Amino acid sequence: MVTEETPPASSTPPWEAKKAPSKRGLARKIILWGSAIGVLALVIYGLKPRPVEVELAEVRRAPLTVHVMEEGKTRIRNRYIVAAPVTGSMRRVTLKAGDAVTAGETVLTSIEPGIAPLLDARSQAQTEARIASAEASLSQAEQSLEMTRTAARFAQTNWDRVKGTAAAASISANDRDNIEREALMRQREVRAQEFAIQVATYELTAAKAALIQMNTPGSTGQPIEVRAPVSGRVLRVDQESAQIIAAGTAILEIGDPTDLEIEAEILSRDAVTIRPGAPVSVEQWGGDAPLKATVRLVEPAAFTKVSALGVEEQRVIVLCDLDPAAAKTTALGDRYRVEVRVAIWHEDDVLQVPSGALFREGSAWKTFLLDQDRAKNIPVETGRTDGKWTQVLKGLQPGDRVLLQPPDIVADGSQVIERQ
Repeated sequence: MVTEETPPASSTPPWEAKKAPSKRGLARKIILWGSAIGVLALVIYGLKPRPVEVELAEVRRAPLTVHVMEEGKTRIRNRYIVAAPVTGSMRRVTLKAGDAVTAGETVLTSIEPGIAPLLDARSQAQTEARIASAEASLSQAEQSLEMTRTAARFAQTNWDRVKGTAAAASISANDRDNIEREALMRQREVRAQEFAIQVATYELTAAKAALIQMNTPGSTGQPIEVRAPVSGRVLRVDQESAQIIAAGTAILEIGDPTDLEIEAEILSRDAVTIRPGAPVSVEQWGGDAPLKATVRLVEPAAFTKVSALGVEEQRVIVLCDLDPAAAKTTALGDRYRVEVRVAIWHEDDVLQVPSGALFREGSAWKTFLLDQDRAKNIPVETGRTDGKWTQVLKGLQPGDRVLLQPPDIVADGSQVIERQ
């Protein structure tokens, strides 16, 4: 009897039998691990600090001028208000603002005096006192004119002497400009004193006419012609229509529009640094190029003015003489708005840094210095500034490169790169 032998049963369950590795599954694992490694590398690269793009500026040595800038307005240096010399009926004024007048020739208006009142002792004394005061003012103006002419002749002689020796470089350019400016200012003072004599003469004539008219009671007399006391142009007409007018009432105002000065109201803390003779640049007047002017007077008394923000400020009036050539060639008139830049400090060779590169930490000024490709926080001792550039007293050297307007993310030791 033949028997079949059966193979021995395996001790490993069939579900635990090892399967042959599949090539498809291996490729899937490689792709998953590669993707994970790539994402990890991107995260590491993204977390790695990168250089900050910044703008750089160079520390330099150059001239530096510090200015005080403020709004101002033009005004005619010598103006005169023509008033009625007597009480009476005034005829219509035919002149308009801008019309030219000539001293002693142009008739402004005529006044028919009314009935003169009887003079009592007090009125008589007052009228005679006004005549005496007008005579004294005229004498004072004549003496002042002689003194001013003497000073003007000396200043002009000194200027002529300097012009002859300027080629030999025997005087500095600054002293030469000061002497020239002194001669021009003296000439303007002579013109102002001549104007004062004309005004004083007119006032004396008007006072005498009033006394004559008051000493003739009961008669109206002949019409009195009111003539222009000075040459110039009519600035404003106060009384235009024919009417009964009282003695002393303003009729019109006369001045010379080419004789301009600039009035600027400057804070008292800035005014103490301004000296007569300081150069002034007149801007925002309507032209392309700034005009030249010179400080003539810093008034000694300040006044209180409330700013647009409601803050009380102490301000001082600073008067500037506009260059005569500029006043004649421009269309500036009386009470025109301008901006003045007054030079209060200047040096030709100053170590300076852009103001935008400085920032405060506590009470100290600091800046970021470019050290290779790193930002280095260093303290800086500063001096004067014109708003754009600041004087450096200690901390920087010429040629150093600093960060201009550094962003907040920049710190000491940060890696930076120049923005192209």
